[in-house]
Amino acid sequence: MKKIIPEYIAPCLWSYSIEDIDLKKDKEKIITQVLNYGSPERIKWLYSTYTEDDIKYVVLNPRRGMWFKKVLNFWEIMLEVKIPTDKKEKAIINICPF
Repeated sequence: MKKIIPEYIAPCLWSYSIEDIDLKKDKEKIITQVLNYGSPERIKWLYSTYTEDDIKYVVLNPRRGMWFKKVLNFWEIMLEVKIPTDKKEKAIINICPF
């Protein structure tokens, strides 16, 4: 049976159909979005759903163009990890490419 994502997590996954998201298969997408857009309540859910190792892995291997700079910096500090500079630069959302 597929686990359902709570409705209060949906705002973090605003560009996806929440009914189609799979907790296991879409783990990296969910973790990225909740860390970027989540409230303390949503972050608590994230930690109750995934291991800290899962979360660290996603932060250490950020998806290209999916992270806000301040958010990625914050989680890098909080999780005590060091993301290689080139990887980090590629992960930052660039809404003004000029």
